[in-house]
Amino acid sequence: MEDSDDFLRLILDSIAENIAVINERGDICFVNHSWSQFGSDNDCLVVQDWSKVNYLSVCDSAALAGDEFGALAGRGIKSVIDQKEAYFNLEYPCHSNNEQRWFIMRVSPFKLNEAHFFVISHQDVTERKLAEKAVEKLARRDGLTNIYNRRAFDEILSEQWQQCLTLKQPISLAVIDLDHFKLLNDTYGHQTGDDCLIAVSTLLKNFARRTGDVCARYGGEEFAVIWSYTTLLEALVLSKALLEEIRQLKIPNERSPIAPYMTASIGLVEMTPNRILETRDLIAQADDLLYQAKESGRNKVSSLIVVPSSAVENQN
Repeated sequence: MEDSDDFLRLILDSIAENIAVINERGDICFVNHSWSQFGSDNDCLVVQDWSKVNYLSVCDSAALAGDEFGALAGRGIKSVIDQKEAYFNLEYPCHSNNEQRWFIMRVSPFKLNEAHFFVISHQDVTERKLAEKAVEKLARRDGLTNIYNRRAFDEILSEQWQQCLTLKQPISLAVIDLDHFKLLNDTYGHQTGDDCLIAVSTLLKNFARRTGDVCARYGGEEFAVIWSYTTLLEALVLSKALLEEIRQLKIPNERSPIAPYMTASIGLVEMTPNRILETRDLIAQADDLLYQAKESGRNKVSSLIVVPSSAVENQN
């Protein structure tokens, strides 16, 4: 019984992975039950006779339609067929209308009666991928405030900088420091300090709702807001509104020499990315402006537009 075709087919049909076998031309010679069922469940046009399908042609058609993973799959399969690679693996997304899904495609060769065949399997790794994404999300979040942390801020700023460079659009960065936060901690205790940081971070989310907007805990009692595709004039209106809303929280800080409640200072800079400027220039300039705002009395915005040949400065 162990040598019968039916026995071997039953084994393959019991496997959860989607399995197909192709020949050197890419023609499908065999599919297991999981492969057929997946095609049927996902409205695949070919659900009756897979033996009439050329898998390489399917990959080529997907590539021509702009599917990057279809192109990668086609090249990978051909590399194994041409014996340039011993095997090929590809992790790829395959999302449906209702859920996110990821698979790993594996291609490995075998030989039977001098003929070459290739096993193509697709393993569902969605559970692992979702777990990885959950861990990644936690790693990019500040544990106290649940907004992005400094690591995520640096990564996102680099991404937004490149987009604005490509589109020749401005990017504005605000670095916010809570005035005399140490006095609040010393007077009311660290739990009150933590509550203050949480309240301010919740407020910041309202100022980072558009595409390209990001708020993050920059470090300690400092926060940052990235406003992509945003001029200084637009960002200045937002920054002034942010300062006012922080004041309106009325978080007690009775020992502060500025006001008996929490206030903040902001360094705000606009740059239009080019091949000379870098993200570190944007951050350094925002830090310098924050220092100016604090040195000139706090509870204000110090702002600057950086252009290739000159700069325009303003304090409010």
